[in-house]
Amino acid sequence: MRAARFGLAEYRRDRDLRRHVGLTASPEDTVTSLMSVEARLEATRLAGDAAYSVARHIEVLIALLAEARFLRGGTVA
Repeated sequence: MRAARFGLAEYRRDRDLRRHVGLTASPEDTVTSLMSVEARLEATRLAGDAAYSVARHIEVLIALLAEARFLRGGTVA
């Protein structure tokens, strides 16, 4: 989570979001989709699966934090 918080400054919605969930209809749908992606990554991590990517997990956490902030009325670049 520390790395994800650090990465928030570099997050750009138009550039980064589509890599993880595409552009969805609403901020609520986006956060829900990102939570599903993160849950799958966490399950993969906990299973010790060699396909697990720390970098991808951090990227998804960054997007999730940024989108949650956007949903709460903050700004996302």
